[in-house]
Amino acid sequence: MSKTQDHADIKEMSFEQALKELEGIVERLEKGDVELEHSIEIYERGEALKLHCDGLLRKAEAKVEKISLDGNGKATGTEPLDVEE
Repeated sequence: MSKTQDHADIKEMSFEQALKELEGIVERLEKGDVELEHSIEIYERGEALKLHCDGLLRKAEAKVEKISLDGNGKATGTEPLDVEE
């Protein structure tokens, strides 16, 4: 199986699904009881999951808007949220 096939399912995952699997991979790697070759494979999958999560977060941040308030604290509209990179 090629790496592309191994990670194709990640594109369909929600943020929560990808994060849960990534947490499982980190836990397995931290335990250190995984054979070297398998460690490399799951590390690569973890990297793909991380990139997927990062992309989903960036999309979510782009959709978030900041509510503008007037001097009396009354909502006057929205503007894009300034996100520091």
